[in-house]
Amino acid sequence: MSARVLVVDDIPANVKLLEARLMADYFDVLCAKSGKEALEILDLHMVDIVLLDVMMPEMDGFEVCRRIKANPQTMHIPVVMVTALDQVSDRVSGLEAGADDFLTKPLNDIALISRVKSLVRIKMMTDELRSRASTSEQMGLDDGSFMKKLLHHEGGRVLLVDDMRSSSDRIRKQVRGDYELSFENDVQMALRRCTDEDLDCVLVNLGTQTFDALRLCAQLRSLESTRMLPILVLADESDQGRIMRALDLGVNDYVRQPVDRNELLARIKTQVLRKRYLDALRDSIQHTMELAVLDGLTKLYNRRYMTTHLNSLLVSAKDKEKPLSLLLMDIDHFKSVNDSYGHDAGDEVLQEFSNRIRKNTRGIDLVCRYGGEEFVVIMPDTDHALATVVAERIRKKVSEKPFIIHKGRDMLDVTVSIGLASVQNGAESQDRLLKRADNALYHAKESGRNRVVVASEEAA
Repeated sequence: MSARVLVVDDIPANVKLLEARLMADYFDVLCAKSGKEALEILDLHMVDIVLLDVMMPEMDGFEVCRRIKANPQTMHIPVVMVTALDQVSDRVSGLEAGADDFLTKPLNDIALISRVKSLVRIKMMTDELRSRASTSEQMGLDDGSFMKKLLHHEGGRVLLVDDMRSSSDRIRKQVRGDYELSFENDVQMALRRCTDEDLDCVLVNLGTQTFDALRLCAQLRSLESTRMLPILVLADESDQGRIMRALDLGVNDYVRQPVDRNELLARIKTQVLRKRYLDALRDSIQHTMELAVLDGLTKLYNRRYMTTHLNSLLVSAKDKEKPLSLLLMDIDHFKSVNDSYGHDAGDEVLQEFSNRIRKNTRGIDLVCRYGGEEFVVIMPDTDHALATVVAERIRKKVSEKPFIIHKGRDMLDVTVSIGLASVQNGAESQDRLLKRADNALYHAKESGRNRVVVASEEAA
C-alpha cells in the first residue's frame, strides 16, 4: 500500500528514524520540523496521514492537530500523535484535539506500520467519496451542505459485543449521558443487529471465551451493509499480536483495558464523527445521482437515463430472444392547461399523471419523463398484445377521473394519446424503435386523441 506520510518533529534524528522506517515499506515521506511548517505543507500538498510529535516549541502537537481538524480541506486526514507521553490524560487531550491515535516512543515497528496502513486504508475510501462529492458540487448538482451535518454529531447508538454481562454494566456506566449502549453476547445476533439496526459504532471485546472476536470483526468488514461501520476493540495492552491482527482486518481503533472513561468517550466520538462524515458524503453522492437520472418534478427517470438504459434492455432482449415494447405518450392539449390555469396547475397535472402511470405499470417497467408533457414506458418481456392492454389501462385511468389542481380548489379532465412500438427479439436500434412509436403517437393525435395506436413493424 503506497501513501504519502507527513512526519512532524522538531528533532532531526527522530524525523530521520521515522522516515527510514516508512520508506522501507515504500511510503512516500514528507518532513516538517515545526507545526507551522507542517500546516504550510498541508496547504500545498496532498497527504494521506500525519505523524505528529506532541512536544514542539512555539506550537505543540495538540494545537497543530486542532488546526488540521478545524480546516474543512484537511479535517479528513488521519493524525497520529507520536510522543513519549503515556498518561491517559495525554491521550485524551490528543483525542479531544481530533487525533485518530497515539503511538508511544520508543516506537514498535509493527505497531507503526499496521496503524499507518489501517488509517490510510480508511483515508483512501474517504478520498473517493470526497472526489465524487467535489465533482458534483463543481457541476452545480450539490451545494456542499452535507458538511453542515457534521456540526450535529453529539450522541449515538453503540453496540457492545461481549460474553461477559459485567462488561456491559461497566461500559454502560462509562458512556451514560453521552451514548446509548446496548449489549449482545450471541455472535450471530450481533451480526444481525449490526446489519438491521442504525448503529454508530460497535465495541468488540477481544478477550471473549465463547466466540472468536476476530472472526466477528472480519465478518463485519466482509458484509456490504457493515463495511463502513466503525469497530472499536477492547484489548489488554499486552495482547499486541491480536491488536495488530484486528487492525489488519479493518478494525478502526482499540481501547486499552482496564478502560478509562475519558479515553473511551474520546475514541468513540472520533469514530462516530468519521462515520457521519462518510455518511454525509455518501448521501451527497446519492443525491447527485438522483439529480443526474431523475426528473425533478415527477421523480421519474429522465431522458438521459432512459436513452442509456434502453440500449441495455434492447441488447438483453436480443440475447434472450424476448420481446420488448415501448409506449410513447403525450398529454392531450397540455399547452391549454398552462395557458388557462397557469404553470402551477400544469405541474400538478404532470405529477398526478406520473402517479397514475406508476400505479398501472409493473416494477420491472421503466417509466420516464421524455420531455415536457411526453412520457415513455419501456416494458421488457412484453409483446405488443400485452403492451396494448397496459396502454389502454393507462389511457382509461387517466381519463376516468378528473385531475385535482390548485391544491384542491379546481378539477380538470385530462386525456392522453399513446403510440406503441414492439420488437420481438431486440434486433432494432433505439432510434428506430422510438421513431416508430413517435409515428404511432402522431396517428393517435391525428385520429382524434385519447387513444392508443400500435406501430407496424415496417414503419420507420
